[in-house]
Amino acid sequence: MNILFVIPYTPSLIRTRSYNLIQSMLTLGHQVSLATLTESEADEKSAADLEKAGVQVIAVPHSKAKAMLNMVGVLPSRHPLQSAYSWNTALFAAIKAHIDAQPIDIVHVEHLRGAKFGQQLMQTMQAGQLRHVPVLWDSVDCISYLFQQSSKESRNLSKKLITAFELPRTRYSETNLVADFDHVITTSPIDKKALRELQPNGAEIDVIPNGVALDYFGETLNVEKLPQTIVLSGKMSYHANVTAALYLVNDVMPLVWQANPDIKVKIVGSSPTPQILALATEHPAHIEVTGFVDDLRPHLQSATVAAVPILYGAGSQFKVLEAMASRTAVVATDRATSALGVTSGEHLLISKSAQEFADNLLQLISNPTERDAIAANGYGYVSQAHDWINIAETLATVYGNVIEANA
Repeated sequence: MNILFVIPYTPSLIRTRSYNLIQSMLTLGHQVSLATLTESEADEKSAADLEKAGVQVIAVPHSKAKAMLNMVGVLPSRHPLQSAYSWNTALFAAIKAHIDAQPIDIVHVEHLRGAKFGQQLMQTMQAGQLRHVPVLWDSVDCISYLFQQSSKESRNLSKKLITAFELPRTRYSETNLVADFDHVITTSPIDKKALRELQPNGAEIDVIPNGVALDYFGETLNVEKLPQTIVLSGKMSYHANVTAALYLVNDVMPLVWQANPDIKVKIVGSSPTPQILALATEHPAHIEVTGFVDDLRPHLQSATVAAVPILYGAGSQFKVLEAMASRTAVVATDRATSALGVTSGEHLLISKSAQEFADNLLQLISNPTERDAIAANGYGYVSQAHDWINIAETLATVYGNVIEANA
């Protein structure tokens, strides 16, 4: 197949889903082209790396000023700000020219941010101004479902207000989007259910879960296990991760420290907010905030336990998958694991309260035999259920069905 990915942000190792789907499609022998926007030198480097790997890349610069103007322009409307953020007429023109010049079999559009490109393509094709190619929308998550949770649960006031503002706009947009495309995919049954409730008469929806780079995270590094250390990873400016870190340190760890005051927490991830940085200042003997790291793997592999205390979210949590692939035992909230086919006590320990989370952390830290068994079972689970190549094979079957239905 000849697949055109339309991704509004340049796929990279930290934009995991699109990056690994593209790489896996190349591995499976498909032709892949990518239409994307670049906003930084890092984006340009990522685009160049994909081109070296065999992807035909169409990259258009997109400035922050342009993105801000886009968002201001939709303020009087019902459209969400983030759907306007990435709109770029130069990229849309390049996408149309590429479809005219290449034997594209299917267009794969990712996320709410990229949806307008897909909608405009569908309208152009329906008007007879461009040959018809099936267009699939990968919602990734149901964003309105995520914002509904965030508006109630976030511990960052500004993010709580922004998501509350965006929620009705996002719900309106996703209701239309599910009906606008030839096919829709998402990452979990929960997101599928939320999208289907918005638009029961829309396109068919398939679940294509997130995966994990097993060769990368599963590589055994020469790192020493740190004694009694809990690791929490993720981009530490993202509102759900900020809330998770605050919950872990302020709600869970006081209960842990009552039983064992020597346990430490390492918070690993880029762009920590002032709230996150303050945690290390308030608990200098117990909390380390690393900020950006070049390689997450040593931090996961050296930790005693990985904590994933997500209070709200959508889709599959990469933090759980990456820790499991690193053979590190995981303690998580039920929200963090709701999209996964895991069993508490076998693949990880699942917690429904701060007290249960603290008890589970203490249990694994004090019991190396159980901890090792949980880590091994977790690795076995991701190897079977979340290998990117297997996921890409499933997606290729979906592509084939969509192409056949639109022939």
